[in-house]
Amino acid sequence: MGKIYFASDFHLGIDTDRTSRERERLICRWLDEIRVDAEKIYLVGDLFDFWFEYKRAVPKGYVRFLGKLAEIRDSGIEIEVFTGNHDMWLFDYFPKELNIPVHRNQIQVKHGNKQFLIGHGDGKGPGDHGYKMIKKVFASRTCQWLFARLHPNFGIGLADYLSRRSRRLAGVESYLGEEKEWLVQYANRKLESMPEIDYFIFGHRHLPLDITLNNGKSRYVNLGDWFQHYTYAEFDGEHLELKNYQLDFD
Repeated sequence: MGKIYFASDFHLGIDTDRTSRERERLICRWLDEIRVDAEKIYLVGDLFDFWFEYKRAVPKGYVRFLGKLAEIRDSGIEIEVFTGNHDMWLFDYFPKELNIPVHRNQIQVKHGNKQFLIGHGDGKGPGDHGYKMIKKVFASRTCQWLFARLHPNFGIGLADYLSRRSRRLAGVESYLGEEKEWLVQYANRKLESMPEIDYFIFGHRHLPLDITLNNGKSRYVNLGDWFQHYTYAEFDGEHLELKNYQLDFD
């Protein structure tokens, strides 16, 4: 089998220490490099800092990234995308235009002789009740219908402002320790009903983490992000490794 690749949290649309355009080019270069031996690519949420599909319009930009995905998919390599908390309003553009399925919930899949549970990771585990309530509101068809009534110049502009404000208030993500990392707690609890899972693959935390769980063999892997850490996971059919992409923007 070819290799399976996982990445998340590109957050295209925001400038960090490098511009969104620079990071987009880097991501496209990474995609070009892994397509040589890739069997499948999972992009596990928050690819965009904000995304909303109006009936006849999608957000401006990202043409290099979207074109690269279309090119790779047309070559026969499978790509699957997950919605995150910043791009939960991905609808049918990816399936119809790029032939790429979009998952709104975590999925269980088998590759080689290993079982994977894959999802963005937002709203999982204990706590964060405020966000869980907001997520239910944003996921409602009524909320989506109302937002679609806004002109894109205003609607997308408002969403961009709120996203940036939320990030400034949240600050830099830091490791809380296994006892307080809620996705570690979620994975350990999930093992009670799904002991066959070898790898829990999540994003959302923006921290590259590889933690052995309570049963001593299953692992929780957080994919990190592509504006601080530039990390991804690679599975060769037997072993999964968390890697850092070379930071060369020339």
